[in-house]
Amino acid sequence: MAAVKASEARGDSPLLRAVELSRVIAGEGAGAGPLPSADLAGILVSNLCFAHNSPSLWKLLGQAVASRLLCPLHVLALLTPRVLPQRRAQPEAYRLYLELLKCHVTSSLLSMEAGPNRDKIGKSIAEALQLSKVYGFSGTEFGHVVIMFVLAVVNKLIDSILEDCGFPSAMAEGQESVYATDGPQPMDLDVKRGSTENQNEHHEQLRRKNTLMALDVLHMMAADRKIQSFLRLIFLNMPEKFSSLRQRLSSIEAHKVSLETLLPSVHKINDLLINIWRVCKTDYQPNNKRILGVLGNMGSGGSLLGQLTGAGRPACWIIFDIYVENAIDGRHLSLISAIGIIKEMTKTMQVLNEASWQETFKALWISALRLVQRAREPLEGPIPHLDARLCMLLSLIPLAVAEILQEESDMLGAEGNKILPQRQGLISSLQDLIQYSGLLVPPSSVVNAANAAASKAAIFKANYKTGVGNSSLMDQTDSSMKAAGNMLHLIIEACISRKLIDTSAYLWPGYVVPSGTLKDTALPQESPWLNFMKGSRLSGPLIDALVATPASSVAELDKLYSIATNGSEEEKTAAAKILCGASLVRGWNIQEHVVGMVVKLLSASLPSVSSTSTPGSMSHYLAHMSTLNEILLGVSYGDAIHILSLYGMVPDVAVALMPLCEAFGSIAPPPNHKSTILGETSVYSVFSCAFLCLLRLWKFYRPPQEYCLAGRGGSVKLELTLDYLLLMLIIALSSQIHLPLIGILTTIWAQSMRLKGSGGLLPASLAAIVSYFSAEITRGIWKPVPMNGIEWPSPGASLHSIEAEVKEILASAGVQINSCYPRGVPPMLPLPMAALISLTITFKLDRSLEYIHRVIGQALENCAGGSSWPSMPIIGALWTQKVRRWHDFIVLSCMLCPFGRDKDAVAQLIQSCFLSFLQSSPSGSDIIANRGVGALLGDSITNQGLRLPMAPGFIYLRTCRTFHDTYFISEVILKQVIEWAHKLANGWSFNGPPQLKSGRTPLSCAASMAHQVALLGGGLLCVAGGPLVVQVLYEETLPTLLLSAREQSLKDPGPVSSTLQGYAMANMLFYSGSLLWLADRTDPVMKLSFL
Repeated sequence: MAAVKASEARGDSPLLRAVELSRVIAGEGAGAGPLPSADLAGILVSNLCFAHNSPSLWKLLGQAVASRLLCPLHVLALLTPRVLPQRRAQPEAYRLYLELLKCHVTSSLLSMEAGPNRDKIGKSIAEALQLSKVYGFSGTEFGHVVIMFVLAVVNKLIDSILEDCGFPSAMAEGQESVYATDGPQPMDLDVKRGSTENQNEHHEQLRRKNTLMALDVLHMMAADRKIQSFLRLIFLNMPEKFSSLRQRLSSIEAHKVSLETLLPSVHKINDLLINIWRVCKTDYQPNNKRILGVLGNMGSGGSLLGQLTGAGRPACWIIFDIYVENAIDGRHLSLISAIGIIKEMTKTMQVLNEASWQETFKALWISALRLVQRAREPLEGPIPHLDARLCMLLSLIPLAVAEILQEESDMLGAEGNKILPQRQGLISSLQDLIQYSGLLVPPSSVVNAANAAASKAAIFKANYKTGVGNSSLMDQTDSSMKAAGNMLHLIIEACISRKLIDTSAYLWPGYVVPSGTLKDTALPQESPWLNFMKGSRLSGPLIDALVATPASSVAELDKLYSIATNGSEEEKTAAAKILCGASLVRGWNIQEHVVGMVVKLLSASLPSVSSTSTPGSMSHYLAHMSTLNEILLGVSYGDAIHILSLYGMVPDVAVALMPLCEAFGSIAPPPNHKSTILGETSVYSVFSCAFLCLLRLWKFYRPPQEYCLAGRGGSVKLELTLDYLLLMLIIALSSQIHLPLIGILTTIWAQSMRLKGSGGLLPASLAAIVSYFSAEITRGIWKPVPMNGIEWPSPGASLHSIEAEVKEILASAGVQINSCYPRGVPPMLPLPMAALISLTITFKLDRSLEYIHRVIGQALENCAGGSSWPSMPIIGALWTQKVRRWHDFIVLSCMLCPFGRDKDAVAQLIQSCFLSFLQSSPSGSDIIANRGVGALLGDSITNQGLRLPMAPGFIYLRTCRTFHDTYFISEVILKQVIEWAHKLANGWSFNGPPQLKSGRTPLSCAASMAHQVALLGGGLLCVAGGPLVVQVLYEETLPTLLLSAREQSLKDPGPVSSTLQGYAMANMLFYSGSLLWLADRTDPVMKLSFL
């Protein structure tokens, strides 16, 4: 050290001092031999810790390591057991240690030539880290020592982070802690010392920063492919030693929510867990080549990408958001249960993203929460949607998760109270949701339900603390037990009711919010179901209360169902009405049971097939007429039929409806029959409601070109129609229509007021009218008629207002369209369309007629979309005049129309989807806001009206079923994927001055973004056309593109661009196929999932 001090006194640079020290040691014979010097490292480190602890000596050590006078790993191994236990007392030394570790731990592994010196250094590393004592490692081979060095350092860093955050580490019993409360004096800084108080404050700030930096270093190590390979070797060959790391990872997962709160580190804790757990996977494949190595290193990560773009980690789960938003479109009723689709999609994405179950479930919950927030205050109109969105979050996803957990339990079995990995992942994902307060804000219509769920947890927690075992012993209306509720409380209740978790969730930190925030909230009222279960008679007030209040248990439903099947006629009718009320649409914890009971009641009223042909058999139907009427009306209101479709009940309901239509449609009217009084139950009302509901299920109102053959052995949409049934029934219907159909075309406007009040027209005849008009509109042979207010109704000034709003909304989404209606010229419609809209605007807006409005409204939209004539703005203008409060809803419907006939608009929309999803966030690191998903689908589509700018992905999902040219869609999406991969490659190669490589986008970032481009392209493709469009992509679009002269559009793309383009295309193909056909190719569920 005398030589070091003399060199320092002369003012020598750190490099000269290091050379002088090495020369002195070699001359004295203490360390003669090749560099790096093992003895020099020992001398410097022993003086640093902490006899001569000064910044200048640290600089000397750093220079000696950089000049390879010392082995970096050797220095780090010597520093680790000395610095880590003293990191509280020596925060400056700990900081400099972390800087050295960050610079050299991943760049110096196995970088020494073989020989005695390397063996000496390896032995010194093993002794310094006590590898033999701690891990039972007695090897001397340098490569083995390096591998164990990695494990030891990773473990010690994890222990340090846990202890610094106040959590116990996972070290083995008897092992020395890396934490020490006392230690030597702080580093002798070359600055004038301030007061003790200021120094203590400075040290405390530095300690907090050191914990963050330790996490950064640990995150960097876990992401390094060489270190992952070393951990993989330990996992495969020394599993008992890897168990020490496994225990520490479990500790991190157990405290993950708190750690992320204490260490706001942009998902680094999550990435850390994913990167280390990845080495345990059987399909882990390291790849060390430059570009291909970077591509192989993408996995599902993207923490670096998340800092540089607005997409970040959530981009890997974009298909969740796309599916749930697409499934919630009330215009489309699926034939397949969403539960099975979500289950298979979740399993597939967990594999594709190489993610933990905690991350997978968390992504699924967040996607469903975003779904609710997107329309938490729905527009007023005939299609509410909020109940269906809540059904997705609180019923369907918990049921899908339950099936996943059941499969795990069946495969692995349950051993006592042991929690299996998938269930533990679910619990951790739910605990993680507490931090997403913005997504957990409940819609105004469910605030009371959320508060009730939170209050239930508060009661349980209070009872638990006082030792009371039964929460029912406490007054449910006790004002001291009020608690602020949010969507998480409803999610937890949904999971507890299905036995996914237990009531210990009520005790989670932060789950119960203090009651002070609920001063103005009404106390929860006693449920009417309690009176019902006590035997109260089903009278008027109780019936109304039960209709408005969801049941809370299966026992309540069973009793109600028993009455619906075995009670008196009056009781059966009341029970059916109650079942189809709030329990059906908002009984989230028991909804699947209600759905099953409703469908069973619809079918149970039917006699056997043989009895229908015997005399008097119709009396059986008439006896159940009131009950059937309540069920049919119940499933026709609001989101009820959509919810049934989400459970996959469309075929079951249709099977039950067809014989009802046949039976009630066959009953002749009595001689004294008069017009049906509104609200009165009759043969005609039951038949009309059943028939229109049946036709709505099978979408008879869609334009015929949707069913045209695609030339590939199948139809464009794999759906059945009721065209044949319509033809069979048209004769029967025509006898009940006072005007022939052709006559309506020329006289309907003059007679519309008469038709408006004519009860003699059976409502079901509207199906025949709409079917006829739809066919005539599609034929396109009718001349347009002027909508001038004389012969036909006039849209007036509302037309140009509607059109201007539509153009503004689409422009905000990046789509420019032309005006279709010049001012001063009367707007015109084809005659059948004019007749149809003229008829529909005469209908009364009454809740009891909602089943008619649903069919007519969707028929108008589909007829307008199937016509080459721009009809929808005129229809919207006329309906806006009729129902002004529906203005925003009507504008939104009109906004979707141009894409059915304008390919350029479709191309613009797809381009805008990619641009919005991949755009950078304003702050450059806005991960929590999930800018990619939010910009694509919208954070809030409706907020006191339509919200601008409108998200292009939302528009895409609402219009993609009108894209008839699947070849065009496949080509546009694939070209977007290729073009974006090319742009990303250019950004990596040419961003900034050519002489400055530091200005370039990292290759790993470009590759990760190319991966996300492929994910988005695959999702948009699948949702637009399902198996057919993916088949077109595989067989025609991609081969044609590869064989064409693509160089005309991309001149000399270069190796990086070519590689990224190929990588993106391959990912898109693989991703699309995986979504539709899964790993298990025999499972057909996903083949229809996006249709």
